[in-house]
Amino acid sequence: MSVAQPPINEQAVPSHLNTFLAIDFGLKRTGIAVGNRMMRTAQAVGSVHAEGDARFAQIALRLKVWQPDAIVIGVPYHPDGVAHENTARAKKFGRQLHGRFALPVFEVDERYTTTEALASGAKDADAQSACIILEQFLRSLP
Repeated sequence: MSVAQPPINEQAVPSHLNTFLAIDFGLKRTGIAVGNRMMRTAQAVGSVHAEGDARFAQIALRLKVWQPDAIVIGVPYHPDGVAHENTARAKKFGRQLHGRFALPVFEVDERYTTTEALASGAKDADAQSACIILEQFLRSLP
């Protein structure tokens, strides 16, 4: 069972941002999901199996298809909330996404999303994790 977490950054999400692309960042695979504020639902749309510039190129293609207003990225933490090496990597990746695509990027605590995705029998756990991340984010919006 996932625990809804508010966005990590304290910045309010402007009401004109309606469509979001969520990313579950991983060193080898990056899960992608899309969703919208009005329905407060998300759907997994696959994973990117690339690194470096190739990963950004694949994300650019998905941004072109889905045309989101903003990006939501999952940021991992230890169960006790302490940051670790991948926390810094995910945050850096979020900053790079913002710099490359000029879209707002919101962070969500992604603890246990992969476990939840695997427990639900997801065929693509990374994409399903991105979906769970986005659903948490959408539930946190006013």
